[in-house]
Amino acid sequence: MDKNISKSNQLPSRGEGLGVGSPLVSIIMGSTSDLPVMEKACKLLDELQVPFEVNALSAHRTPEAVEAFAKGAKERGLKVIIAAAGMAAALPGVIAASTTLPVIGVPIKGMLDGLDAMLSIIQMPPGIPVATVGVNGAQNAAILAVEMLALSDEAIAQRLSDYKQGLKAKIEKANKDLAEVKYEYKTN
Repeated sequence: MDKNISKSNQLPSRGEGLGVGSPLVSIIMGSTSDLPVMEKACKLLDELQVPFEVNALSAHRTPEAVEAFAKGAKERGLKVIIAAAGMAAALPGVIAASTTLPVIGVPIKGMLDGLDAMLSIIQMPPGIPVATVGVNGAQNAAILAVEMLALSDEAIAQRLSDYKQGLKAKIEKANKDLAEVKYEYKTN
């Protein structure tokens, strides 16, 4: 975990003050204990050069701050919110209830291997959708956010395309490597 977490529960931004611009994606987690999972989303957004912010807000411990964040998110220029939570996992739904921006929920593995969190995030009432990725699926949440942004930003779309081509190349290389593995009864 980053040792530079400030008292305001806001992680420092490496690009802050370097002309990176305003965040397009906000990563919100219920507590900083979720950071080891959510770092995968941070790394992916960083790799694809998508400006983002990271904060800890709790639907249960700081409900007023969550509501204020959600209500002001669009005005601040955010386009997508990724919200991670474990156990009762109310955070993504509480955010979705107070914004018209897309919210992607990341269930964090906890008491019931994350099933409790996943069901809490998936089972939203009509009119308050939360897109949900797999348990601890922070990287997929970031990819989904980038796909949403790519609909209206050609530069992001190109970087996403390049990234996905890289995934394809990794599998092709893996198959070439596997072809070199020899076993007596292996047929390929």
